[in-house]
Amino acid sequence: MKRLWMLCVCVWLTACVGVPDGVKPVNNFELERYLGTWYEVARLDHSFERGLTNVSATYRMRSDGGVAVLNRGYDAVDKRWKEADGKAYFVESPDSGYLKVSFFGPFYGAYVVFELEAAAYQYAFVSGPDHEYLWLLSRTPQVSEQVKQAFLDASATAGFDTDALIWVNQKSVSEVAKP
Repeated sequence: MKRLWMLCVCVWLTACVGVPDGVKPVNNFELERYLGTWYEVARLDHSFERGLTNVSATYRMRSDGGVAVLNRGYDAVDKRWKEADGKAYFVESPDSGYLKVSFFGPFYGAYVVFELEAAAYQYAFVSGPDHEYLWLLSRTPQVSEQVKQAFLDASATAGFDTDALIWVNQKSVSEVAKP
């Protein structure tokens, strides 16, 4: 019985780092080029970012070879910044855009880069372990209509509910905080 329980726990822990059907991690991923700050342009709603504006993610190398993750967003209701520190590691090879990220101890979730602007790493389409988690990240707070449409098309083709997307307000905090 103990072995069965341990097997169930292992399956549960690894299920959160799977890749959703219809999504394929990018190849030729270069972590050094991906590091730095990214702005969240769009996302599917979930509790840990609900109501946040001006959301960004900053990635830096860790001394253990992993990636330090700092997610930050402004809560206009509470009039304060919220931050979450995490860590990420490659699931397969370092040239595949497939990582696992944790903000809560030993629990990891998938971080799958499935589209990446290759020339200068200016935008990325990212999913979680299933079709409930989706982000459009950019090096700039806004993207062109062409990038938005490409994101919508690729996400719909991969099975995501694009009608449920939240287009993140990236206005200055002083504009967001106005009554």
